[in-house]
Amino acid sequence: MTRTIELVSVSAGYGRRSVLRDVDLIVEAGERIAIVGPNGAGKSTLLRVLTGLMTPTDGQALLFEEPLATLTRERIARRVAVVPQVATLPFAARVDEVVALGRIAHEDPLRGQRASDRAAVAAAIDMVGLGRLVDRDARALSLGERQLVLVAVAIAQEAPLIVLDEPTVHLDIRHQVDVMELLVDLNARKGTTILAVLHDLALAARYFPRVLVVDDGTIKVDAAPAVALSRDVMREVFRVDPDVLSAPWAAPDAFAR
Repeated sequence: MTRTIELVSVSAGYGRRSVLRDVDLIVEAGERIAIVGPNGAGKSTLLRVLTGLMTPTDGQALLFEEPLATLTRERIARRVAVVPQVATLPFAARVDEVVALGRIAHEDPLRGQRASDRAAVAAAIDMVGLGRLVDRDARALSLGERQLVLVAVAIAQEAPLIVLDEPTVHLDIRHQVDVMELLVDLNARKGTTILAVLHDLALAARYFPRVLVVDDGTIKVDAAPAVALSRDVMREVFRVDPDVLSAPWAAPDAFAR
């Protein structure tokens, strides 16, 4: 099986401040993985390393078995699509124009968009269900609709790996479910590898068969949800009493005393 991501003894930080310490991780092609942990645990730094935005201070990060440090931004963009938290667009643009940004890494530098690029944009819009909004100014959409636009950008990019940074944090329940179901469908239909940082542990457990629990700059637990989100992990990592949490996703042996 192809290794989409491999981190070997990776450490990273900002200036003299160390954030990640001696992290090892292997992500196989076609996996669907949630990354959870308390604020300040190192989740965002981990994403920056995985997407080539930060160079490790020690160790090595590989993308499809090639060192990330040797890849150009264009080559990375053809392999990794990043979905950020909902952001304010700095310019007026129709929904289809925003989605078309996902094709920049594939466009002919002289001729611009080709028929294949336009087809990819149309397919992404259809898959996300944005057809009725295609002519709207993306800035006028709701937060949930804008998040779906950003997901469509990633789909149009046709990268084999999609990395999402808290994609549901500002969304209502319906849009949270819409985004999660879309990721599951994309993973199942196209084999796209999905990595998502999530704060909602119920969503992580419901939609992701593998959960990484990050704490204090390391991966504390890498397991199925029933193990990764057990009562002991709730106490040790999240510093909360599991008795105050509702855990409808848990397997019968999860949260066992």
